[in-house]
Amino acid sequence: MRWILSLILNALALMLIDYLFDSFTIDGFWIALIASVILAVLNAIVRPILVILTLPITIVTLGLFLLVINAFTLWMTQGLLGSNFVIDGFGMAFIAAILFSIMNLFINSVMKD
Repeated sequence: MRWILSLILNALALMLIDYLFDSFTIDGFWIALIASVILAVLNAIVRPILVILTLPITIVTLGLFLLVINAFTLWMTQGLLGSNFVIDGFGMAFIAAILFSIMNLFINSVMKD
């Protein structure tokens, strides 16, 4: 039940980013929910592999390279969803990843209580 609520809140976070930026487009809540599921799967499978492969640069940048990895997984998500979820460029994916990470910190702190 907690996982489903987290997916819904992540979908709402993606829709908020869509509202804030013209170069980040999601065609409705259901696409945002599907994107949230895909992003969760990519974060569970692909992200750990990327973190291990980029560990030296992550250490040198004091962990800031993890934002690039988050942007890459978000960009991969939009690649899998096609024209229903569009991010115009990696720069927008990077900005969206920063905002999404901040929102996830808030969501996770609320979910723990």
